[in-house]
Amino acid sequence: MSVGSGEPTTDPLSSPMFSLDFQGSVAGYFTECAGLGSESEVITQYVTGDKGMQVIKRIPGNMKYEDITLKRGVTENLEIWEWRKQVEDGDVKSARKNGAITMYTQDLKPVAQWTFYNAWPVKVSGPQLSAGSNEVAVEELRITHEGMHRVKI
Repeated sequence: MSVGSGEPTTDPLSSPMFSLDFQGSVAGYFTECAGLGSESEVITQYVTGDKGMQVIKRIPGNMKYEDITLKRGVTENLEIWEWRKQVEDGDVKSARKNGAITMYTQDLKPVAQWTFYNAWPVKVSGPQLSAGSNEVAVEELRITHEGMHRVKI
């Protein structure tokens, strides 16, 4: 779009906070989120064309989804640690959940959402502690899943 064309412009979204929820129950608010995407493996196929020339075709292969990584300041909420404990105890079937990551604006209005399916926590890690530091203690959650897509709010 050109400036002054009379067409509306859309500013990029600001992302100060994200929520993680499962079937409508919020499991926490996070300040960092990565891994919201998918990728297709590429298959290269060599074929011979009508005139004997080699033609290279590139076709989509298997779909891959990234693990989602979320970070937040440590809180009293132990829900993600209890979720991870299910996997540690061998109960992955009960740990699998469908959920969503919702992105909020500065004024806490939801503006974007990604849903995912059959997710379970691969890793939960606590903060690196230092008595001489003034930094917020951060914990990290990494979840894997079997599919995701962005939905309109």
